[in-house]
Parts: sequence; structure tokens; C-alpha cells
Amino acid sequence: MKRILLLLALALPLHAKDQLHLYTWADYIKPELVARFESEHKCKVIIDTFDSNEAMYAKVRAGAAGYDLIVPSSYMVKLMADQGLIIALDAAKLPNLKNIDPEVLGKIPDKKMRHAVPYATSYGVLAYRKDKIKDPVASWSMLDRAGYHRKTCLLNDMRETLGAALKSLGYSLNTRDAKQLAAARDVVIGWKKHIAKFDNEQYKSAIDSGEFVLVHGYSGDLFQVVKDNNKVGILMPKEGMTMACDELVIPNGAPNPTLAYQWINFILDPAVAAENMEFMGYLNPNVEAIKKVSREFLENPAVSIPADLKPKCEVIEDVGEDLAKYTKVWDEVKAAK
Repeated sequence: MKRILLLLALALPLHAKDQLHLYTWADYIKPELVARFESEHKCKVIIDTFDSNEAMYAKVRAGAAGYDLIVPSSYMVKLMADQGLIIALDAAKLPNLKNIDPEVLGKIPDKKMRHAVPYATSYGVLAYRKDKIKDPVASWSMLDRAGYHRKTCLLNDMRETLGAALKSLGYSLNTRDAKQLAAARDVVIGWKKHIAKFDNEQYKSAIDSGEFVLVHGYSGDLFQVVKDNNKVGILMPKEGMTMACDELVIPNGAPNPTLAYQWINFILDPAVAAENMEFMGYLNPNVEAIKKVSREFLENPAVSIPADLKPKCEVIEDVGEDLAKYTKVWDEVKAAK
């Protein structure tokens, strides 16, 4: 009888208190670490993914409930906090906050980690085929070259791509100046004439296979491509790049905030963070974890940022009502022939 009851118990679905619902980017956590957390906390981790901050925000703003943790970029964190979509964090429940890199905290809006905890940083970079492009330069001007017609792509991300154009012109990627944004629009329209498409996912396999010879992408996404394919190289534009910091937040009304806090503290453990970094290819802003990663990881060109370039890199910020200016010029880019 006891055996039957045990089998029935195992067959029953888990209650909400035994589930952690995570809303994040694709391939952003090592599966073995998920399994370890599930084992240690006797729970089930359920992961949904999004491909842009705007798509995630629209879903949450529309009332999507049931998530315990979300991983937005820092500029979206501020907007969500201002609108009461995420809770203020209880630092006493997160002893591993001490491992967060103060240099990264200095670049993001929530410097005191009142609502969010930095999880991973990445840069908007260029990747190219070494066997197809013999004279590369570390500059956004690579996208002006007509010789790669329909063999290049740009990120389908308004802030990233307009940000690249703004940096190419010497402007801040957080500008609120309509004339500067119009100039950036014209630059991207010029780039658009040569690209195959705007894309956030397939560019990785396309540069790996040689279908594309030049792509604009996220450094972490390109980490594994460069690691596995010596025909692919990374270019970090000298004019500066976007720096994204994705952060862990707990949405207002989360069904299981206890597990959410436990997950945050788990992922900030130095050994866990180091293992996760090696898997996903993004740099965790965790000073103790950096000491534990391999030299091979740190030497990957998609990870190592030259010291003289760091001051030219900016974190995308919330521009408030001026976001409408970005949306307007982005719509014009998409409509341009």
C-alpha cells in the first residue's frame, strides 16, 4: 500500500510552491546547473524565453503572470521598477551580492541593487569570416562595404543597431537629440542596403557555415562560434560599442519569491557562476567567479575587451519619453527600401 501511495505521489503534478518559473533569454543557463538547483531545492525549474527586451516588457505589461524571475537588460529594469512591475529586493536574503563587480555597478542605473542583480554582460560586436575578408578593420565602417552584398546582417534590435550607428558617428547611444537620431537612422539605412536581413538568432549559424561573411551580434552568442571555428574572428569597433547588462529581477506578484531569492543566491555562488560562464560565453560580473574560469575562456576574443576600449562602451539606458524618438526612426529604417 505504501508503495502504491508513493507512486501516486510521484505521478501528481508539483504544487506552485515547488516550481520556479524563469523568463529569460535562450541558452542563458547551463542545463546541469538547473538540474543541480532542482535537486538541492526539491523543485522544478520551468524556463520560458524571449528574444528582445521589448517583447518581454510587452508581455509582462499586458498582464502575463506566473513568473518568479525575469532577466531584462538594465535599461528595461529601470522602466519596470518605475512602473511597479518588479519588487524591491531584500539584500539580507542574498549574501552572495558581495561578489558583484563594483566596476559594473558603476555603469548601470540601479547601482545599489535595489531592484535588480547583475547577471551577465555582453557587447554588441562584429564577427567576420577570416577566409572571406582579408582586410578587416575594427570599425563600424565595415558595414558600409558594398562587397559583401546580402552576406551580412544586423541585429533586429532597435537600441543595439541604432546604438551602433550613433557610436559610429561619435554620439552617445543614449542620446535624446532628434538630429543625432536622424543621422543614425540614415547610417543604418545605408547599412541596410547591403544586408541580407535583420536577425537575432540565425546569424550565429550563418557566420559559422559561411553563409554570411560579416554579422553584427552579441559577444556571448559569438563566443562558442569563435571557440569552435577558427575561420571566424571578432571585431570590436574602435568607435565604441553597446554594453548590455542583463539583470535578475523578481516581478511583482511572483508566485514563489522564496525560490526566486534562492536561485539568485545560487547563481551568484562563485563556483556556479564560473561554470555557467564557461557554458554560455557571457561574462558574469562576479569578481570571485572570474578567478575560477579557465584562461581559454578569458582569452576568447568575444570575452576580452581591450582596456582602452572600455571607456568608449556604454550601457543602454532608459530614455523615458524620448523612447518615442527611437521608435520613430527605427520604423523609418524598417520602412526604407
